[in-house]
Amino acid sequence: MPDEPRSPEAVPPPAVSREGSLPWRFAGLLRTMRPHQWVKNVFVLAPVVFAKEIFSLFLLSRAAAAFAVFCLLAGAVYTLNDVLDREADRAHPIKRNRPIASGQVPVAWAKVLGVVLVVISLGWAASLSFAFAAVAALYFVQNIAYSFWLKRVPYVDVAFIAAGFVLRVVGGGLATRISVSWYIVICTALLAFFLGIGKRRHELTSAEANASAQRAALESYTKGGLDLALAVTGIATVATYAAYTLDPHTVSFFRTEWLWPSTLFVILGVWRFLFIVKNRPSAESPTQEMLRDGPFVATLLLWVGLVMWLVYNLRPA
Repeated sequence: MPDEPRSPEAVPPPAVSREGSLPWRFAGLLRTMRPHQWVKNVFVLAPVVFAKEIFSLFLLSRAAAAFAVFCLLAGAVYTLNDVLDREADRAHPIKRNRPIASGQVPVAWAKVLGVVLVVISLGWAASLSFAFAAVAALYFVQNIAYSFWLKRVPYVDVAFIAAGFVLRVVGGGLATRISVSWYIVICTALLAFFLGIGKRRHELTSAEANASAQRAALESYTKGGLDLALAVTGIATVATYAAYTLDPHTVSFFRTEWLWPSTLFVILGVWRFLFIVKNRPSAESPTQEMLRDGPFVATLLLWVGLVMWLVYNLRPA
């Protein structure tokens, strides 16, 4: 008998590329908001932590809402920056892969996303308090000024980034109606300025001859000037924090004279960040890289653990 005709082999359908699909676009929108950077908004929680109110569910919920507001605003700011910087980002070996610069997110979509995020976040802020909404609005306006003008002015650009961290702390205090210590405000400003200077130092090293194309202000910076600024702000940050731990009001409020040893972890954290700045030139950002660096994360967790133990008297009965 003749062989029965064989059915043709099933041919698998061609692989469908996700590039250009709606899920691919929406994933790009989420990446544009940079959720991995929202960790910076934990500064909003500082007033609750250092007021010894972290176990108050009411205050903690208001602080969490303030944290969410700043996350949405930060997402709007990152989106706006990426729209404005898309040409410069295309000249950067890593930033050219960002969704807007690479074409994954159309510019029109990004603009709509930015507007929606601003409207939702400011409306939510107003529901907490008008004073907090004013600080949130000031944070956004400050970032607009940075994006259009101030990012081109050396050192002023970093100062405005540091001011954003101060506004986060002040905003957290207003949202929870907790008075914020001037020590916390000054420490926040110095630390943020130190981190910002470190980021510029890293960018200047990695950019080399292409510096001005990647960031306009970089051509006005020098490695020597940035190294000096790093040394001054690093020492000032440690000194201010040490003074805070030894201040009589701090000792009286927390009922402990042993907060000062936590300064050691601040010193180690500052040193490790400097190491990352000068030894990880291929990283996109030292502030992002430090959260993936084992020694830095261990130092941070040890500092948090010691401070929480001392501030909240977490001693066995």
